[in-house]
Amino acid sequence: MGSTAAPVTFNIPSTNNESTCETLYAHRAYARVLMPLFYCIVFLVGLLGNCLALHVIRPNLKKINSTTLYSFNLVISDILFTLSLPTRIVYYALGFHWPLGEALCKISGLIFYINTYAGVNFMTCLSVDRFIAVVLPLRFGRFRKVSNVRYICVGVWLLVLAQTLPVVSMPMTNMEPDGSITCMEYPNFEKVDHIATMLIGAVFLGYVVPLVTILVCYSVLCSKLHFTAKTNHLTDKSGRSRKAIGVICCVSLVFIVCFSPYHIDFLQYMTRKLVSSPDCADLTAFQVSLHITVCLMNFNSCLDPFIYFFACKGYKRKLRKLLKLQVSMSFSSAVRTSPEGSSKDVIDGNKIHLNSYSLAGTTSERLTERKFHQDE
Repeated sequence: MGSTAAPVTFNIPSTNNESTCETLYAHRAYARVLMPLFYCIVFLVGLLGNCLALHVIRPNLKKINSTTLYSFNLVISDILFTLSLPTRIVYYALGFHWPLGEALCKISGLIFYINTYAGVNFMTCLSVDRFIAVVLPLRFGRFRKVSNVRYICVGVWLLVLAQTLPVVSMPMTNMEPDGSITCMEYPNFEKVDHIATMLIGAVFLGYVVPLVTILVCYSVLCSKLHFTAKTNHLTDKSGRSRKAIGVICCVSLVFIVCFSPYHIDFLQYMTRKLVSSPDCADLTAFQVSLHITVCLMNFNSCLDPFIYFFACKGYKRKLRKLLKLQVSMSFSSAVRTSPEGSSKDVIDGNKIHLNSYSLAGTTSERLTERKFHQDE
C-alpha cells in the first residue's frame, strides 16, 4: 500500500468541468488482499473479546455503578462496530467496489461513524468518571449517581447521532472511471460545499476535545495516585497505585496511537485545502494514508479487550475459567479414548490437580480483590 507514494497522475476534464483523478485507487491490488485480512482479524478478535467483556459486565448490572454503566455502553459500541465490518470486508475484497446501492452504503457509513465516535466519547466519560471519583468526590459526586449517568449515556448517543447524521445528506457512493462504485471514500465528499471547514470542526469536536479531556483527567489522576503512594507506605508496598497508573498510561497510549494518525491526517489535509488547491498527487497520497490510518483507528476495538484483561479482575477470572474448562474437557476426552490405565484413577488424579490449581487461583484472586477493592 505504501508503494503508491509517488503515483503517476492524469487530470482529465469531465463533463462537469472538474478534473478527474484516476490514481486514487491505484493501490487496490494490495488493498483487496491486505485490508480484508486485517478487518477479518479485527472482526474476530474484537467480537469475541468484547462479547466476553459483555458476559463479565452483565452480572454486575444488578449492582450497577457509573463505571459499570459507561463500560457497558463502550462494550456495546465496540460490538456494534465489529458487526458493521463484514460489509466493509466484502467492499475491500472486491477492490473498492460497492454493489449494494446508495441506501445501504449510507446505513453502513452511519453505523460505522456512530459506533466509532460513541466509543471515543464513552472512553472520555470513563476518564472524567475516574477523575471525579479520586480527585473531586465530594464536589461533583452527584455526577456519578446511576440515575444521572443514565441520562449522560443517552445524551452521548444523541450527541454522536447528531454529529454523524449530516453524513446521510451527502452522496456516499460514486461511479469511478473504471466502472467500480466506491462507498464512504473521502473523494466522494469533495463536491460538498464547505467540506474542509465542516471536517475541521468535526475533528476538533470528535477528537481534540476528547483527547485533551482524557489527557488532563488521567494526568491529574496519575499525579494524585503517585502522591498517595509516596505518603502511604502500605499503598506503595501493595503496588495498587503503580498498577492503576500503568493501566491509565496504557489506555491513554492506545487512544493516542489509534485515533491520532487518522485525525491529524484529516486536519493537515483540510487545512491545506483551505489555503491552496491540492493536486491529484496530493489527493492520492491522502487517500492512501486514509486507508492506512482508518485501519489503525479501527484496531482500537481489538485492543479494548486486552485493556479489560489487565484492568478488570472479573474479565481475567472469566477468561481463566473458560480456558480451564476447555483444557479440562480436552483432557477428559483424551482419558476416555486412552487404552492405558484406569479411567477412574486418571480422572481422580486430574480432579486433585484441578482442585489444587483452583485453590491457588482463589487465593490469588482474594489478594487481588483486597489490593484493588477501592478502584472497583
